Amino acid sequence: MDRDLHDELTAWRQHLHANPELSMQEEKTSAFIQEKLRELGVPFTANIGGHGVVATLKRGNSDRSVGLRADIDALPIKEANAVPYASQRSGVMHACGHDGHTVSLLGAAALLLRDESWSGTVQLIFQPSEENGAGARAMIADGLLERFPMERVFGFHNWPGLEAGTVQVHRGPVMADPGRFEITLHGTAGHGAKPDLTRDPIVAAGYLIVALQTIVSRNVEPIDSAVVSVGAIHGGTAPNQIPDRVTLSGTFRTYRLSVRERVMDRIRQISEGIAETFEMRAEVLLTAMGAPTVNSEIEEELAVSAARSLGLAVRRDLPPSTASEDFPMLTRDRPGAYVWIGNGPARDGGELHNERYDFNDAILPATAGWMAAVARQALEGALSNASPG
Repeated sequence: MDRDLHDELTAWRQHLHANPELSMQEEKTSAFIQEKLRELGVPFTANIGGHGVVATLKRGNSDRSVGLRADIDALPIKEANAVPYASQRSGVMHACGHDGHTVSLLGAAALLLRDESWSGTVQLIFQPSEENGAGARAMIADGLLERFPMERVFGFHNWPGLEAGTVQVHRGPVMADPGRFEITLHGTAGHGAKPDLTRDPIVAAGYLIVALQTIVSRNVEPIDSAVVSVGAIHGGTAPNQIPDRVTLSGTFRTYRLSVRERVMDRIRQISEGIAETFEMRAEVLLTAMGAPTVNSEIEEELAVSAARSLGLAVRRDLPPSTASEDFPMLTRDRPGAYVWIGNGPARDGGELHNERYDFNDAILPATAGWMAAVARQALEGALSNASPG
């Protein structure tokens, strides 16, 4: 990537960083993407599944096709960075690097336009609403895969703590299958001085929190991985009253369907058992929100080949993350691969979803370059002995 393009992408990225928008509110972000696609001369279709944009690059006579995806939404976090391009919207910031992902895909478009060596169709997917898990579903429901044919699809996430520009490619699982739970214990309210006349849901909730932590250690095979975390508890309004209910909510993460089903069953069984022990009722709401992000074998190798073709360092040793993505909604009916590209050291605690996080503009040549390279690799048919779909 030449210096002029790198500088231009940096300016675009910092503009998006200063003007973040939450999931389902990405109207100005989408308009900015459309403006830059027009400047590049790339045809596109807007308003796919909300504020989604799909741009299409075609060259030559090949009937092969590939999809490249970037997410575009921000988070409800107040930025703590003192940079000239800090968020201008209080309480909203690009704390996950979707500004960098968006500009990387625009950069890939610019690189592919300059390169006459490839033939086929590249679908550039600018996806809204990743953070709330709704964007990929909405675009698919709006006909994404039928209206914009693609044999396989690729994406990436910047990764703080990984060496800047290094590409980590997993074999199999990359990120976890997310789920949520909400448990309400219905007891009997009364005066705090007469607990014998109540059925105390606060005491029951204490036992329940401890019991839920046995699921991973005692109900999941040690060779598997899972997480069960209580993130919020609500109950009571006065220090001298025992409330009639307490609600606990949290998340669970798994990598395999059988483990997910086991974890969900045990959350329900333990909640109902604790409630019965304390002579009350448990209302349990469990939501499986998506699927694990898992790389297909051929696409994983294409991702490695693309990185190496650019001279980028490749790692294969990092374990999967228990964070989650909605990228696997795109790979339910298509093979694909999702990689991490190093953002460099996480300075001042600037991990993903942290108020001091910032995308590293120095890696834009690597991120945009990898996306363009993996599209070329896929269209060339390298390693394509496996049938897509």
